Amino acid sequence: MPQTLSRRPLMHARQAQKVKVWDPVLRIFHWSLATLVIANWLLGKFGPTVKTYHFWIGYTILGLVIFRIIWGIIGPDPARFVNFLRGPKATLAYMRHLPRRQPSLSPGHNPMGALSVIAILLVLLWQVGSGLVMDPDDFINVGPLADQVSRDINRSAVGWHSLGADLIFVVVVLHIAAIAFYRIWKHEDLVRPMITGWKWVRKG
Repeated sequence: MPQTLSRRPLMHARQAQKVKVWDPVLRIFHWSLATLVIANWLLGKFGPTVKTYHFWIGYTILGLVIFRIIWGIIGPDPARFVNFLRGPKATLAYMRHLPRRQPSLSPGHNPMGALSVIAILLVLLWQVGSGLVMDPDDFINVGPLADQVSRDINRSAVGWHSLGADLIFVVVVLHIAAIAFYRIWKHEDLVRPMITGWKWVRKG
């Protein structure tokens, strides 16, 4: 495996090395979640009136989110929340250097990427939770836990679910925009490491 950056002029070969960062389980999770979230968003917006597939994909997404939370506690070091979540001071310091045309070379998620992970998990929990208890009064697409909460929550959850769909769209667009920004401006490819597991990181 080559350990130089000779073809990347904005990287400094003496400062970086290519190492295995993302484990196979996390990579499978990432691409599975991305595929299912996009598919379910499309089904929710443009799919059939009866949302059977939408519900089942939603259950699968919930399982993946629960897995990611568990993996963020017991998984390999780069996947653990404690190793990539940063406080406000570190995050602000990173943001001040964000405009520089240099790769971050973070050994995992950078502070902004960490916020993106948390935002995605929270939005998906919001979306799945509202879907489980919503009752749209069509007698068909009723959440499996709708009878466990009050009628007011049933009705409010319909609006919460609609808002969640919009939030998911925003989060996905921002995520793709961030990937493009790092690739074009900072000359850092964030997609390939999530496919191969290998990533350029700062030495030491």
